[in-house]
Amino acid sequence: MTRGGLKKTYEDGPERRCIVTGETQPKSGLVRFVVGPDNQVVPDILGKLPGRGMYVASTRDALDKARKGQFSRSAKAPVSVPDGLTEEVERQLARRTLDLIAMARKAGLAVCGFEKVKGWLAGGARVRVLLQAHDGSERGKAKLWTPEGARYYSCLTAAELGLAFGRQSVIHGALATGGLSDRVVEEAARLRGIREIDDGNMAVGKDT
Repeated sequence: MTRGGLKKTYEDGPERRCIVTGETQPKSGLVRFVVGPDNQVVPDILGKLPGRGMYVASTRDALDKARKGQFSRSAKAPVSVPDGLTEEVERQLARRTLDLIAMARKAGLAVCGFEKVKGWLAGGARVRVLLQAHDGSERGKAKLWTPEGARYYSCLTAAELGLAFGRQSVIHGALATGGLSDRVVEEAARLRGIREIDDGNMAVGKDT
């Protein structure tokens, strides 16, 4: 199978600086936090909570390091960081990603199952996202390909994809182009960073 990387992870947009790495990048690739009334750090996955935002790169390493004084330095005041903050961020990102996939399914913008996904790919459908379960068969997953310009993610399990598609288990899924799919791209990219899954070398274009 022809191998090719999808280098660009996040779409262009407003930029913010990570309080851990000091690097500036699109806000969509960061996780926002605010300090609640009880001086406890709270993840703001949707980016809508009131208060001054503190941004951390969506990687497990950056989130773990942020707990070691970076939040207090950024807030310029002592703050409380709850145990299991990284795991809570992962849980919320997974839930958000699954909710968006479910919304796309209900809007008729998503299919699941090997044959249906293959049919979309072979039939020239405008696929925006190819989803394959992280714990699915590598042999089966290798038989599908990522169209040029689309995104590939394997950061969800078969059980999680099953929840999004209203089934017990799903290995293969695809989303058509559209606003909902663009939002899935952003959330799945953040989740992939937290789960430290490298799926950037999935094939681009059909193997010849």
